[in-house]
Amino acid sequence: MNVQIEETWKQHLQGEFEKPYFGQLTDGVRREYAAGACYPPGKLIFNAFNLCPFDQVKVVIIGQDPYHEPGQAHGLSFSVQDGVAFPPSLQNIFKEIHDDLGTPMPTSGDLSRWARQGVLLLNATLTVRAHQANSHASLGWQHFTDAAIKALASSREHIVYMLWGGFARSKAAMIDRTRNLVLESVHPSPLSANRGGWFGQHQFSRCNQYLAQVGETPIEW
Repeated sequence: MNVQIEETWKQHLQGEFEKPYFGQLTDGVRREYAAGACYPPGKLIFNAFNLCPFDQVKVVIIGQDPYHEPGQAHGLSFSVQDGVAFPPSLQNIFKEIHDDLGTPMPTSGDLSRWARQGVLLLNATLTVRAHQANSHASLGWQHFTDAAIKALASSREHIVYMLWGGFARSKAAMIDRTRNLVLESVHPSPLSANRGGWFGQHQFSRCNQYLAQVGETPIEW
């Protein structure tokens, strides 16, 4: 199957494209997009991979599925396109970065700038039906995105995995903590963050300290 995805990721995930589930997944996604509005735009479904090649990944941030309202999703977890109001989770992410690092609050919610520095902004499910959160969770995307995490875990080391909330933290079993840094916290959504465990964790400075220790350039958050 000729999947349009960045070449280094294609090399590491080629076996997935040949599996029966991936053909079924592709057919299901095509049907959904043909039936009505879905996000992100088709050409941006693999945006997280295309902006952050396999060998350049330094940080992994796992989301659940794309934003489901018009103009928001563009294939990067927690990110929104320019001109779109920051969703509450993204507001809390930016607030914690400001409190942790003292950097100014950004004017854009487009996190492509992170992806190009080596931050894989990976949603476990890569598509969604308009106005219906988690509506594509049963299509089979998680087989594919779990394979991506496992490929990184088996072939790379010294990556920072930032696992926010119970769903993302469930992926921790795939990661060798002796070869990588795993930072876990509650989800940045107001419902979770306001109960404690998100603010004041200093995850972003801890991430950069680790990257510097292993000889990598820190992220400009």
